[in-house]
Amino acid sequence: MRKRSVITLFAALVAGSLCAGVPQPRARAADGPPPGAGSPALPGVDLDTVTIPELQARMTHGSLTSSALTAAYLARIEAINPTIHAVLRTDPTALRQAAASDARHRRGEPRGPLDGIPVLVKDNVDTRGLASTAGSLALAGSPPDRDAALVTRLRDAGAVILGKTNLSEWANFRADKPTSGWSAVGGQTHNPFVLDRNPCGSSAGSAAALAASLAQVAIGSETDGSIVCPSGMNGVVGHKPSLGLVSQSGIVPISAEQDTAGPMARNVIDTALAFQVLSGREPTTAQGSLAHPDGLRGKRIGLWRLPELGPDVDVVLSRTADALRHAGAEVVEVTPPYQKRIAELEFPALLSEFHRDIDAYLPTRKGPQSLAELIAFNRSHPAEHTCFAGQELFEKALAAPPTTDPKYRAGRAELADLSRRSIDETMAAHHLDAIAAPTNPPAWTTDCARGDNDVIPSSTPAAVSGYPSLSVPAGTVRQLPVGLLLMAGNHQDERLLALGAAVEHRLHAWRAPRYLPTLGSDGPR
Repeated sequence: MRKRSVITLFAALVAGSLCAGVPQPRARAADGPPPGAGSPALPGVDLDTVTIPELQARMTHGSLTSSALTAAYLARIEAINPTIHAVLRTDPTALRQAAASDARHRRGEPRGPLDGIPVLVKDNVDTRGLASTAGSLALAGSPPDRDAALVTRLRDAGAVILGKTNLSEWANFRADKPTSGWSAVGGQTHNPFVLDRNPCGSSAGSAAALAASLAQVAIGSETDGSIVCPSGMNGVVGHKPSLGLVSQSGIVPISAEQDTAGPMARNVIDTALAFQVLSGREPTTAQGSLAHPDGLRGKRIGLWRLPELGPDVDVVLSRTADALRHAGAEVVEVTPPYQKRIAELEFPALLSEFHRDIDAYLPTRKGPQSLAELIAFNRSHPAEHTCFAGQELFEKALAAPPTTDPKYRAGRAELADLSRRSIDETMAAHHLDAIAAPTNPPAWTTDCARGDNDVIPSSTPAAVSGYPSLSVPAGTVRQLPVGLLLMAGNHQDERLLALGAAVEHRLHAWRAPRYLPTLGSDGPR
């Protein structure tokens, strides 16, 4: 099909967002921090529900400036972030960036749909002149000299880099039993829905910040589950792109074979527009159906139930399947093959790859220059032990076979083959447009002594194969969000986003968090 221009796509998204393509506002609870709707600085703009196309329409018409929007988000960060600890630091140049965007809009020369839109960036992504630590004190001494490639793309598109988000330290690849959302630099990020519950990792701060409406878009990164699980557990949208579509350059690594950054937002349209910028891909006609109210009719979706996530999650999945059927989709039950063997092979491969890739990254920064030096740093800094002391994964990676070892090479080759076949064969056998599974269980209580309750297998097939996945809000279990994870074939990102927009429109599952301090065993559902 012929590719459409960015302007044509943008016009279609504006029209769609104003009619059918985004989740509808929900009634808000009276408790918790102020939601920010109808802010005196932004009359008529609800930061919880407004979309990028709606914001750009206002900027084009002169009823909104990026400066006012950025100031409103900075004010929300100041008011709400002390409760959830999602944002590590704001960029002191944010208002200057916004003023430059306003000048472009006044000249009628905006750079695209992200021009003037405030974006938060995960703190494992290098950002010039702004501390980029991966949550570790080892990288806290000096900011990077240059931007990661994706940050350059955001700046070139006119986005306002608002600040950096907390994460699970070293993207949850340090200890055998880590606590998601904790880092020595940022402390513990809390789930905005229930504050003693976990936000999932490792893009915990990005997801929690979006749930609390502290930015319009956030950037996460994933090796296996670290975009989609936080998105599901915090009730927002997260897209793990196909491997290689977003540059890995300038991102603290775990594995070049699986790592990718990706966009997160409160709705699919904003996520799709951010993905367009991050990937540099010209939008295709498939994205036009983001504005289509009947986008599920005739689609075939494979339902992967994952009963190990619990009966309450299965109820949400059954309700979701019913809603999709009522919208005209065909839903069939599936179980992707080879999952046990994939699980056996993934961890040993990641250990070898982490040793190789972290030793290549660390010399680009001031601080420890190798994994061995990083292990020694952690041993000598007590502040790195305040939640959990272990660095077992670092130590196992140091002892792992190199990536030149024939056994490693055979394992990674088998892993790549089986993970791709698990999706390809399932989709071909059932003539599917996508596979759907629960993204996450209800958020567990954060507990440094116990660590995470993190058996969440739904992210693994797409993560290991390098195929795209997308989490959209599906419902709640006792006030706690559950996401629906959609997977498709390699480089089918735009089609997956279009399908996700149709699912989002049908489910209407987004809602604002209530910032409950805790949730008793007999609490409300």
